[in-house]
Amino acid sequence: MEKVPTRFIGLDIHKEYFVAIGVNAMREVVFGPEKVSVYQLDDWIFRHLTPSDAVVLEMTANAYSFYDALLPHVHSIIAVHPQHVSLVTNAPVKTDKKAALALAQLHAAGLLTGVWIPPQKVRDLRALVAQREKLVRLSTMAKNRLHSVLHRNQLVLPVKPFATEQRAWWESLPLSPTELFRLRSDLDTLAFAQKQVAQIEAFLKKECTQDNRIPLMVQLPGVAMLTAITILAAIGDITRFPSAKELVGYAGLGTRVHNSGMTHTSGRIIKTGRKDLRQAMVNAANNALQNHKHWKKELERMEPHLGRSKAIVAIARKLLVAVWHVFTKESADRFADPRDVACSFFRFAYKVGVKNLPDGQSALAFTRERLDRLGHRQGFAGHPVGFKALQVATLEAAACKRVSGVPNRSALLRSG
Repeated sequence: MEKVPTRFIGLDIHKEYFVAIGVNAMREVVFGPEKVSVYQLDDWIFRHLTPSDAVVLEMTANAYSFYDALLPHVHSIIAVHPQHVSLVTNAPVKTDKKAALALAQLHAAGLLTGVWIPPQKVRDLRALVAQREKLVRLSTMAKNRLHSVLHRNQLVLPVKPFATEQRAWWESLPLSPTELFRLRSDLDTLAFAQKQVAQIEAFLKKECTQDNRIPLMVQLPGVAMLTAITILAAIGDITRFPSAKELVGYAGLGTRVHNSGMTHTSGRIIKTGRKDLRQAMVNAANNALQNHKHWKKELERMEPHLGRSKAIVAIARKLLVAVWHVFTKESADRFADPRDVACSFFRFAYKVGVKNLPDGQSALAFTRERLDRLGHRQGFAGHPVGFKALQVATLEAAACKRVSGVPNRSALLRSG
């Protein structure tokens, strides 16, 4: 029989210190309040916490480190989203002691639900994806400032203006000393951001070949390597979503609903979930609309009465439902064309680098293996020239045109 906690400890955490208050099952204060430096956390845990304590804290910058330090020493620990404890965050009189006390009492009353704490590997992947996104934004801002220099001075943009070999052209522009200094600073910023993005992407390419879930994602229309990694980092463990509906809500792609009495209305999407997952699915939907027959038809069906923007968001939601089914069942997308899936796997193999593929596989061997796992290989079985000839023809036509550095036909035949 599981032991019932006897104390409920609320922690209000800040960068340099935290405040702790404990209550019993009757919500009476039995410990604290104590204000402790975060650098003394380990000593405080050893002196004051017991295996019968249930701890609650808000998700903040230090939440993960507190969670990891506290977990081995207490009965249980949960982290709550600030939006879920508005009694604390929106209180007219808010102090550290009141916040910690409110958390402890709400936890003792059983009114709090903790958020999922991802394992370290997922945290690291999320941090790396977020770092890349910040560097891309930094690069975009630098490019925008450089564009504004040309607009202010009525200068014509050269071909490939941000290539490395164009730096001399930028520095030769007739600008004032101050503006030239700012221009050089933006060029340095752009070079730094692009170099960092390239390094992060190179690291991600090596990592994603070790994750068998990536090919499951790549088969979906509109999903390439970086989009797949972003989706995987945001979702984490797919088994924590019992249904596709819950995954849609997690991404904030569900609609607002008011159903009370005789009134039933629905509105825009809620946008309260993970922003990175929502953006990744909208980007995937936009890409799928360019090349996939099924999703083109869906857009044509929905656009007249929803408008293009809302129709794209609706398709993003449908794609996320497909993500749930593909991950949960480890199966093929029901709208997938085996030839398109084969081309996606082939492009993925060259995107991550053939040398990084598992077990020293060639691009064609990797493609064949993934098609077999999804049951798509049978889609080629009835072709009169056999799978090998058909795969070379389809992969060359669809993949080789888009991937730089892909071998010619004879090299593909030899690698098979």
